[in-house]
Amino acid sequence: MPAGLLTWFLCFGLSAAAFAHHSFAMFDMQQDLKLHGVVKSFSWESPHSWLQVLVKNSSGTSVEWSIEMGAPGMLYKRGLNATSVKPGDALFVVVHPLRDGRAGGSLVSVVLADGRKLQMGGGAGSPAPAK
Repeated sequence: MPAGLLTWFLCFGLSAAAFAHHSFAMFDMQQDLKLHGVVKSFSWESPHSWLQVLVKNSSGTSVEWSIEMGAPGMLYKRGLNATSVKPGDALFVVVHPLRDGRAGGSLVSVVLADGRKLQMGGGAGSPAPAK
């Protein structure tokens, strides 16, 4: 491989992986939606953890919400760990909902079954977390 091509690959090709992360354009970041439901599952994994919550709609039917969370390291710094949430736990969550109306969103805050309230990200009306 010519040296110039190798240099280009090392500078730009490998750095592209760092930018391959998706944007948050799919979420309505100006809207905070409050939900109360029961945990179906909790996946503690990189690059994003996931929370599946069964939420009853206005007709009483359970709807499964897919809630995207941050990476385990970020969640840990904010008070969560792999055993903080268990199937069957009742939770209150605030999410930025999906723009397309599907049952999903990006987690803003959660009140855990033990009563702890954890702020995960800035809500539409809240300031960014202090550094």
